[in-house]
Amino acid sequence: MQVDLTGKSVLLGVTGSISVYKACDLARLFVKAGASVHVIMTPSSERFVSALTFEALTRNPVLTEDSESWSSTLNHIDIGKRCDVFVIAPTTANTLNKLSQGIADNILTQTVLAFTKEVLIAPAANTHMLSNHYTNESFHQLKSANYTLINSQEKLLACGDTGNGALAEPSEIFFATAKVLLKELFWEGRSVVVTGGGSREKIDEVRYISNFSSGKMAKALCLALHLKGANVHYITSMGKEGLPLEVTTDNFEDASALLSLTQNALSSAKKSSKVEPYLFMVAAVADFTPESPQKGKVKKSSLGKEWNIQLTQTPDILSSIDKKGIKTIGFKAEMDSQKGLENAVNLLTQKNVDAVCYNLLKDAKSFGGDKNEITFITKETNLPLGRLDKLSLSFKILDNAQLLNNKETK
Repeated sequence: MQVDLTGKSVLLGVTGSISVYKACDLARLFVKAGASVHVIMTPSSERFVSALTFEALTRNPVLTEDSESWSSTLNHIDIGKRCDVFVIAPTTANTLNKLSQGIADNILTQTVLAFTKEVLIAPAANTHMLSNHYTNESFHQLKSANYTLINSQEKLLACGDTGNGALAEPSEIFFATAKVLLKELFWEGRSVVVTGGGSREKIDEVRYISNFSSGKMAKALCLALHLKGANVHYITSMGKEGLPLEVTTDNFEDASALLSLTQNALSSAKKSSKVEPYLFMVAAVADFTPESPQKGKVKKSSLGKEWNIQLTQTPDILSSIDKKGIKTIGFKAEMDSQKGLENAVNLLTQKNVDAVCYNLLKDAKSFGGDKNEITFITKETNLPLGRLDKLSLSFKILDNAQLLNNKETK
């Protein structure tokens, strides 16, 4: 899923840590997303990676002690004025402690002191340096000053110690920075539950009834919601690979488990959220489940030529959950080009949902692709959103889902 940061400008600060090579990967991620990237390097960081490396990656001049110019905008005052966010990755313990005290004794700390927008810090240092009481006090002061801290990892460190101190993965730093650039007041802090993937109704311990759902649309929605600032609770049968660590995840197997997890998540969302929570019901739930799942693996030799399995209907999740106090968006995949849209519209009243995302499929090959085509249906209108990659489509869905709330409050 490719996040679009076209038109955004990122200021990347690099300090003298062995993990500085990861900042090169981070710069690549920003450039790939379409952002303009400007780099500042402390003298000690240049011992690990040259300024030329970042110039080649970003196609922009790098600000260092030696390159600073007052005859151009390559200086610690002007460079910040052209950027939307400042992320320092890696941030050494030395720089952390300087920033907490407002010390500006090098080109990077001077730039931070003059920067007026959001600053993100991704620490990387020896475990004992980060846990030192001076550094701990610096963390508290930086949080109080509204710096965003991106937690380091527990790993075998370059110094040979094992513990907390490794730089966060470049993808995590990228997501945290993109969230600052893309967040919206409406979604910020709002609790949202998303379900995704197909249910697996157990026949025996190795066989199940399921469908071709890939979970990609739900995962794209989770990422879009996270980047807009929502507190996302993802209930899935397909895992959360590729999503930020901050996205809370529960795993389900069958329809009964999905119903229970969804009810619990919505109950928690109502209690914790100061604004109305949302539910995006993207999961593809099997309509039937074996009445008597078998223990162990049923041997083919014991069955004969036929195996008749008695099926019973699975619970209707959208009809069963308590939708009071939440906005609910259902997803409807159809293959009937004649009545598919009508069936999707009927879902509004049959399941008492606020909106339906309707997708007309051609065949089984329609599942698992990187693009989708959605019509956003409410009681007032049927709005075709077009055929787009699933992340771009998710942002359009969220724009329309937001209007559901606005209509009620007018």
